[in-house]
Amino acid sequence: MTITLIGGPTALIEAGGFRFLTDPTFDPPGDYTLPHVTLRKTQGPALSADAIGPIDAVLLSHDQHADNLDRAGRAFLPKAAHVLTTVTGAGRLGGDAEGLAPWTTRRLARPDGGTVTITATPARHGPAGIEPLAGEVIGFVLGFGDGSTRPIYLTGDTVWFEGVAEVARRFRPGVVVPFAGAAQTRGPFHLTMDTNDTLETAAAFADAIIVPVHTAGWAHFTQDAGDLAKAFAVLGFGPRLRLLEPGVPTVIEPPPSP
Repeated sequence: MTITLIGGPTALIEAGGFRFLTDPTFDPPGDYTLPHVTLRKTQGPALSADAIGPIDAVLLSHDQHADNLDRAGRAFLPKAAHVLTTVTGAGRLGGDAEGLAPWTTRRLARPDGGTVTITATPARHGPAGIEPLAGEVIGFVLGFGDGSTRPIYLTGDTVWFEGVAEVARRFRPGVVVPFAGAAQTRGPFHLTMDTNDTLETAAAFADAIIVPVHTAGWAHFTQDAGDLAKAFAVLGFGPRLRLLEPGVPTVIEPPPSP
């Protein structure tokens, strides 16, 4: 598979003959004023929306925060063959957006017969009790029909919690894409995975390659890829960490099926 980091949580994933885009953010740097906080985007995308090409599915963890779906990202959605997101998000977006509750699935097929099964997974966008404030979020597991590619797990904006542990019990992905960065806005707590959460995730998915996104490009991200590299090296997980250079397609070779 090939993964190209575009910026923040946005990545182009090419696997099993399909092309997926995570949480589209294509705006230039700027501010987004919300009722209780202003989000500041500090870096533009490594690739423009026009350079992405055909997309089989946008995998949108949630639509309610600008650092996961900005203005240009929202304008991109109609270009994708499918948009999969939360149930409430699909209601807000309208159009062809499809809502998936955790553990529900959507199967996509290519004309040549290839298939992918997309399973929505639980996510909690901060500490226990944050749900009414942060809103609904999901992650995704991509399972490929011919078995030639091990599943891919995209955590979406979440911290480490029982829902992520349950994904580890149900699936054996070869690649895990944690949304990290230790995002912090209004309170003294993280809204996405910090280094400890990402290490817990690496331990739970014991042989998976860890490919973090959501570590740069916004002022409220408080940890970056360098912090992850240091933490992984100290605890011996370094060989399993793959850091992406924005705009550069990177071939990821998952371990063989157990």
